[in-house]
Amino acid sequence: MIERSDFKGKPVLIIRRTEDDKYPFAFGINKAKLILENLEEIKKFVEDNSKEESGA
Repeated sequence: MIERSDFKGKPVLIIRRTEDDKYPFAFGINKAKLILENLEEIKKFVEDNSKEESGA
């Protein structure tokens, strides 16, 4: 579930696992750009570490 909001007058994106998620992931435009610039490395990180979590 994703929603748009603002924090201190700046736009933010809020990502929640469920509607009543107590600790959503929120970030603004600068972090969004940073995420996009590094998306391939983030995908690799998830891929590499998901194998370890599943016991592979």
